[in-house]
Amino acid sequence: MSAVVEQPGAPVAQPTVHRASFGSLLRSEAHRFRSRRFIQLLLVLAVVGWVVSTVIGLLNYGTPDDGDLADAQARLDEIVAEQQVFYEECLEDANVPDDTTPEEWCGPAPTADNFGGPEAFLDKAPFDFGEAGTSGALGVAALAAALAVAIGATWIGAEWSSRTIVALLFWVPRRLQVMAAKLTVLVAAAALFGVLTQAAWLATAGIWEALVGGPDALPENFWSALLQTQGRGVLLVVLAAVLAFGLTNVVRNTGAALGIAFVYTAIVENILRALRPHWEPWLLTSNALGLVQQGGYTITYWNDGPIGPDGNPPEYYLGPLQAGVYLGLVAVVLAAVGAVLFAKRDLH
Repeated sequence: MSAVVEQPGAPVAQPTVHRASFGSLLRSEAHRFRSRRFIQLLLVLAVVGWVVSTVIGLLNYGTPDDGDLADAQARLDEIVAEQQVFYEECLEDANVPDDTTPEEWCGPAPTADNFGGPEAFLDKAPFDFGEAGTSGALGVAALAAALAVAIGATWIGAEWSSRTIVALLFWVPRRLQVMAAKLTVLVAAAALFGVLTQAAWLATAGIWEALVGGPDALPENFWSALLQTQGRGVLLVVLAAVLAFGLTNVVRNTGAALGIAFVYTAIVENILRALRPHWEPWLLTSNALGLVQQGGYTITYWNDGPIGPDGNPPEYYLGPLQAGVYLGLVAVVLAAVGAVLFAKRDLH
């Protein structure tokens, strides 16, 4: 007999597992974000709205000539003369209370300043950037935040409706990393969108000021106040997108999330303002006003609470810092709840 030494067989080669890095996941999510048809449609509609609003402004503002100013002055003089007649009749009225004089009872005599001056009677008044700059930035921030809600909701909602998020986990099984990448892309896109919308407002205002603007100089510290308002407006856009993303990730449906957001802001908050006035500092829209408005938002409790020693009802001040921190906490908590549920729940 001969001894045969058996050699061990060659080890079976295991397939190499390629784990996607966070950077490659970010690039993939950014590409997916840009490719969303609904998001592309919203951006196109935003551009169309910007063009239309710019044209409408050019049609409604105008540079008055001497004839227009003379007509406006004549209208103003006519109104002041009519009010002067009523004022004199009031002074001659015998029904004035005994404890006051006719002058105190009827108030001051009417003047042109009471009616806004001749500019208020122009058919097409010139555009005043100094007066409309900050209010325009507020309006743009509100519209951009509304679009950001739709973008944030559809960004994750489309994943749930098409079930592509389940397929994505075969490539990147780490669920929290997937959610972090989606949120990072959304925050960057929302910030860019907010900056572009505010830049579009500056472009529109520049066009109106150049073509149909008035001669008034900008007030002192105008640009400082305007840029601060615009910066807070960009922050509002980012927070609105994150809030919508978190809510949609919880309910797993874009339509349901948008419906909940609409009912809450349009109905629930108004009911709470009427029935529970002291809850208003905790409402999202009140804090949105406090964040974006120059100088914050002051809540007056007209029918709730004692009148102060100065004769005014009680007030509550919502400053930009307080409102921004509160909205940020709500957005982070809602996004975290959605991420945790995504990590724990079974996906089918």
